[in-house]
Amino acid sequence: MKITIISVGKIKEKFFTEAIKEYIKRLSKYCKFIEEIVPDERADESFSPAEIEQVKIKEGQKILNKIPKNSYVIVLDINGAQLSSEAFAEKLNTFGIEGISDITFIIGGSNGLWKEVIKSADFNLSFSKMTFPHQLFKVILLEQIYRAFKINSGETYHK
Repeated sequence: MKITIISVGKIKEKFFTEAIKEYIKRLSKYCKFIEEIVPDERADESFSPAEIEQVKIKEGQKILNKIPKNSYVIVLDINGAQLSSEAFAEKLNTFGIEGISDITFIIGGSNGLWKEVIKSADFNLSFSKMTFPHQLFKVILLEQIYRAFKINSGETYHK
């Protein structure tokens, strides 16, 4: 299985980058992993809603250009379906059974995702109604993907 994560903005905090590296290393046992980072657009606090929308459009166009052809796209969206870790693991397992071997997860930037990116998704997933910093969320997503592989392999880690 090939898993791609497309996210907006470079992560500057060393503790996040170290956690991301660790989970990528752990995932290498289970899948081919690709990380795509889209540069974030400048957005001042003083930007109007229309200017923020333009930022989301620019970032969204870059995201859409990075999605691999024939990949199953999962957008991380606060309004998406909420799954338990076990249900998420089952979903990934079902993909393999159905012959879906290329999955792309999309994490938006601090202003959210352009509506066209959300519309392009095959599945919208929410981890919570809470808002998380996108840097932290990449760590959370990687951990849940790793946990799913461990659950599906019947290995300890899950509890």
